[in-house]
Amino acid sequence: MGEVLALVEARLRTALGEPDARAAVTFLGTDRIEVLRFVEGDLVRYATLGMSAQPMADPTAVLADPVKGPRAELVLTVRAGLADTDKVLRPLAVLAATPQVEGVVVAPGASLDVGEPLWPGAPFGSVLVAEPGGLVEDLELDGPMDPVRFLPLLPMTSNEAAWKRVHGAQALEERWLARGTDLRDPLRRSVELD
Repeated sequence: MGEVLALVEARLRTALGEPDARAAVTFLGTDRIEVLRFVEGDLVRYATLGMSAQPMADPTAVLADPVKGPRAELVLTVRAGLADTDKVLRPLAVLAATPQVEGVVVAPGASLDVGEPLWPGAPFGSVLVAEPGGLVEDLELDGPMDPVRFLPLLPMTSNEAAWKRVHGAQALEERWLARGTDLRDPLRRSVELD
């Protein structure tokens, strides 16, 4: 477990630079989850560290495989200085603990809900899990372990989350793109969903 996390942290540092802050959260019955903060110009990136220590298990499997299975960490990017986004550390740790707590596999296209604003005054209580590979490349591990994927999180308003449940993740992403939505704006309003 520790060896995997050391490799994951090294990959994050290579892709994002040196973290300027980190916080750790432990939930009863789960492994410790850390959240690292990276500042790059006017952007702040938050990355989880600990979710990939164990593979995510298929909830229908009788026994969880301790070696094989998808592994991931979460990455959230927002514009700095517009909101108190550092309060997102605990909600991010909650989302990263979801596979251990609820036995789910977090994958692109999924919605994750924290049931409260991601940070004080945030219009978002959930996120859309986007496709990996753009910001931080997958980390290959020795076989038979699956690679660690770094999954970007896109904050969603409650209206966007409801619309996504009906129309799907791709339709919501296309709507954001068509409307020129700044998904890094921590104060943005819901996109027009007519």
